[in-house]
Amino acid sequence: MKATKGSIGRAIDQPASAIRLYLLHGPDEGQSRALGARLLEALGATKFIVAAGAVKSDPAMLVDEAGALSLFGGKRALWIEPATKDIEEGVAALFEGPAPESPVVAIAGTLPKSSALLKLAESSPQAVAFASYAPEGRDAERMVTDLGRRFGLKVSPPVAARLAESCGNDQAIAAQELQKLALFIDASPQTPKELDGGAIDAVGADSAEGNVQRLADLALAGQMDQLADELARMPVGGSEAIPAVRSLHRRLLMLAPARARIERGEPVDAVMTSLGRAVNFKEQGKVRRMLETWSADNLATVAQRAGELERSLIFSPAPDREALGEELLAIARKARRL
Repeated sequence: MKATKGSIGRAIDQPASAIRLYLLHGPDEGQSRALGARLLEALGATKFIVAAGAVKSDPAMLVDEAGALSLFGGKRALWIEPATKDIEEGVAALFEGPAPESPVVAIAGTLPKSSALLKLAESSPQAVAFASYAPEGRDAERMVTDLGRRFGLKVSPPVAARLAESCGNDQAIAAQELQKLALFIDASPQTPKELDGGAIDAVGADSAEGNVQRLADLALAGQMDQLADELARMPVGGSEAIPAVRSLHRRLLMLAPARARIERGEPVDAVMTSLGRAVNFKEQGKVRRMLETWSADNLATVAQRAGELERSLIFSPAPDREALGEELLAIARKARRL
């Protein structure tokens, strides 16, 4: 069945046992992933990744995996990303087979109305299909406010608007920022706290401009000499380390879904065009080179390492320029080998 903006929250937060497939599609892939993560939380389930290609080779395996019990106990959900037409036969078999132990979460980009996968999901009472679009204006503010509540943050409309703008109205980036801000001010759902501008000034996404984005881009481009020069100019004991890691996160969150689309067969030119205002004219060349250099798996590895670095920086007495430099130079060395 087709979910709407008004019904998707309930469908995700109170998942029905009869639902076998959650098809989360649309141009805002970050929001689709955030909804998928929210569903896992509501289910109390762990993510079990299934490749679309494996389902194409053996459609029955999706039914088998969905019906299998976890080896370690507990619930799990099958996660397919990117979800393409390769899984259509497997989904049809899933609907026709016995009641599964685990639901399937399929993360897709934009699907045409003629998509057989979309038609299967929207017409079946055993599925939920929802198209994600980047929110704007007050919808973006409400998105930030709702996300903040999940982390124990009380976010006023002016603060929500500021955060939404700094994150480019991207739900995945906003969730990441709010989670870090909640850690910073020691907020939780059990002990909610008001989020004010001071915390955002200290560690928020818009707390630094200029050279911090340049540091991230130089690392991803493999430009080691220029990167080393920029790092040497950073003041000792300065506060640029966390903003630099945040800039790296934002670039990765933009690159990862775009690269995934390329790996499933979309032309680079079409992907670049679809990025639209997310990439200004001066950045288009370097972003294209990054997309052609980094694989989706390598981008995921960099994102994981960057997250670990940021957590260590947040809780250290002062941001560590040396730790930042080591990580960025490691990324640059990797880029030069790709």
